[in-house]
Amino acid sequence: MAGASKAASLRVSASAGSNAGIYHGTATPQGLTAGRGRRAREALVFAAGVAAALLALIGTGSVLYPGGRGGLVTLAVPVPGPEDGPRTFYDDPELSYAVASGRRLTRWDAKRAEWLRSRGLVRRNAPERVVMVSGSQPEPCPGDAGDHLMLRFLKNKVDYCRLHGIELLYNREFLHPAMRAYWAKIPIVRAAMLAHPEAEWVWWVDSDAVFTDMDFSLPLAKYAGRNFVVYGWPNKFFVRKSWLGLNAGVFLIRNCQWSLDFMDEWARMGPAYPEEHARWGKTLRDALSDVDSDVACDQSALVYLLLNGWARLGKKTFIETEYFFQGYWKEVVDRLDGVAARYEAVERRTPTLGLRRRHAEREHLRYAAARNAAVSGVVPGPAGGGEMGWRRPLITHFVGCQPCSGGRNPMYSRESCDDGMRRALAFADDQVLRAYGFRHAAPLNDSVRALPFDYPAAHARNN
Repeated sequence: MAGASKAASLRVSASAGSNAGIYHGTATPQGLTAGRGRRAREALVFAAGVAAALLALIGTGSVLYPGGRGGLVTLAVPVPGPEDGPRTFYDDPELSYAVASGRRLTRWDAKRAEWLRSRGLVRRNAPERVVMVSGSQPEPCPGDAGDHLMLRFLKNKVDYCRLHGIELLYNREFLHPAMRAYWAKIPIVRAAMLAHPEAEWVWWVDSDAVFTDMDFSLPLAKYAGRNFVVYGWPNKFFVRKSWLGLNAGVFLIRNCQWSLDFMDEWARMGPAYPEEHARWGKTLRDALSDVDSDVACDQSALVYLLLNGWARLGKKTFIETEYFFQGYWKEVVDRLDGVAARYEAVERRTPTLGLRRRHAEREHLRYAAARNAAVSGVVPGPAGGGEMGWRRPLITHFVGCQPCSGGRNPMYSRESCDDGMRRALAFADDQVLRAYGFRHAAPLNDSVRALPFDYPAAHARNN
């Protein structure tokens, strides 16, 4: 997976005696007289500070390159400043980040490739960089505990991205005044492509989607030659022509010209083009099954666009069905306790410490690979979860629960949504907390308890 470049701050610490860290600028009880030793130490600290400042200034002329899946970084080439470096597509006054600007961006593949070369970011066999994009509304959530839930959903994405070396862009603005609610994703995804030419993929994840397998990495090699990946149900999509045949809440899109043109075509069916949007509402209701509104939504527009343009778009589109690229929460949450029990059983049977060995969080992906190998063939189901089996689902999507607005679909009870979200978030948190030596006391209990050495084998012995 691609690593997110993060600048590490340079910290110089110096000790001026055993009490120097206690009084911070006041005289120590032992030393109202400074003496030569103290002046020498102060000079040493000053010199170290100057050196740190010089190194920091020098460091601003370098970029951090994500070298490897573990998130390790190495210094790369100098970054051109405002007054130097070759001209790039950013210098074109006609460049527009906005949808519905009337200006089609052309030759993006060549422009992006030239930018990568100018920054020294073209490396053979380098992992493909991924930027995850998510977001919520600008205003506070009106639903009970809505803002708290949004914070927990955001934390969940931050955790997954940190563990997998992915950069996260979380947006809370409407980049086009008419493209609100479910249509808001298109403007920010398009803008992210231009703002992150170093990223090969942009991964949109709805705010109400939870990562419930912190070990699973996107199988990017599987999508070679494809530009758009979305979860779907082929029978609903191809045969029934249902607007529910695909789920537009999670998708992966390659940063290329094809994708920009695709996003522009998708956007033209939305409210940024009011007259066309009104016509599309009626067209989609007539053409697709299960549609119950004359207002065109992003998902019905996507289904129609792909269905009617499959000869043109299908070769670059991948409909994922093999794992829960996004799993319907009603099919997931009641199985999470059983999933956890089966994973723990595999670890307990390990003859040596193995997977139970304590380790640094930065080593997560190595242990994740070992854990996936251990459960494969023992715990039924595909890696990343699926409709059958007991593997962890990559993403559990709480469609219809509307945690921010509180306006959930009446087919779901408030209790089922609230308990389901808490259960899924705690299930994911436990996978993260383990590296810190803790886990939740129970699935719906917010308190945590310390893990004993050799967990979960020790836990089984103690019980």
